[in-house]
Amino acid sequence: MGDEGRLHVSAELAGVLERIDALGGTLDERADAADELGRLPEDTARALLDTGIVRAELPLSLGGYEFAPRQLIETAERVSYHDASAAWTMFALQMMTGTTAAYLAGDAAAELFPDVPNGKYALLSGHGTRPGRAVPVEGGYRVSGQWQFASGMAHATHIHSAIQVEGSGELRVLAMPKSQVTLDGNWDVLGLRATHSVDYHCTDVYVPHEYTYVATTDTPVNGGALYRLGLVNLSAIEHTGWALGVGRRLLDELKRVAAARTGSRGAAVDTSQFHAEYATAEARLRAARAWANEVWQDVEQTLDQGELPSTEQDTLIRLVLNHTTSTVYEVGGIVHRWAGSVAIRRGPIDRFLRDLGTGTQHITSSPVVLQNCGKWLSGAQPDARWSFLDLT
Repeated sequence: MGDEGRLHVSAELAGVLERIDALGGTLDERADAADELGRLPEDTARALLDTGIVRAELPLSLGGYEFAPRQLIETAERVSYHDASAAWTMFALQMMTGTTAAYLAGDAAAELFPDVPNGKYALLSGHGTRPGRAVPVEGGYRVSGQWQFASGMAHATHIHSAIQVEGSGELRVLAMPKSQVTLDGNWDVLGLRATHSVDYHCTDVYVPHEYTYVATTDTPVNGGALYRLGLVNLSAIEHTGWALGVGRRLLDELKRVAAARTGSRGAAVDTSQFHAEYATAEARLRAARAWANEVWQDVEQTLDQGELPSTEQDTLIRLVLNHTTSTVYEVGGIVHRWAGSVAIRRGPIDRFLRDLGTGTQHITSSPVVLQNCGKWLSGAQPDARWSFLDLT
């Protein structure tokens, strides 16, 4: 059983943010090269890992920092401000590694996370919404499947994948060495190019039972209250922070464009319409950030009291992510319109807009999730509960 008691709020946040900001200039300088490469250069990834980003979501009992939810949001926000693809890569590794460390038991956890303080731990990447097939055999499962969108796979040592157990239909998540799958290398996209979010597959691979856990668990084996959120809510933390950082960077870039063009002949940025739309975008972004803080502060209080989030809280976690993502997408539209030719040439605005356009397609921000939130909040399905992204 995991650590009991109050939600842990780490004293390491300021140090992690300081180290991230110290890399900001490097991330900016290397972002276009990473975009062309289709992954982060290894030294960039290592420098980011050395800031403690992944350790931030590893259980305190294993030597991690175990940040509270709003600390994780701020961490994702800070990295995505500097480089949206780098942030997406890191928060994918962070979430999948952190949850694996929390939910795997005994020898499996000890093998994958032997010395977290000294950087000796597995890094996991993969996909959790479309399960592969798991045939029960003595001691474990024979696993086959094809999965998509393994963000951060270039830097992973192990795989995180959803599996469905044949016969029982039980949904589990596995951890296995990356060498046991085939990477399809097919990440050819417009945005988030540097995340290396490839597809992968395997056929009839043996996975011991102790290297799997129930996908819907909210009971950590290692770590404390944070991990009572479960996989989907922990994922929502990262995506919310990512969107907020991207929105802030885009508005700051537009402000720089306006400063360079103001006073020139026929400058659109000197018009009252521009000023009104910039103010509107600023208000929307700040309001989205404030509401995300409000929702997660309430959830943190619940966790701190030793309780699980209510259905309303689960709904608001999903809704605030959906709202934040759509709000930042609208902000991006304003930036694209007023940045003019700067938005269509290679540079930060072009790159962040492409990354934003791809990021908004993530399943957690889909129209179906929004519809399900509305069903519960409107009273259409008052007795329903969330199972991953479905209201049942």
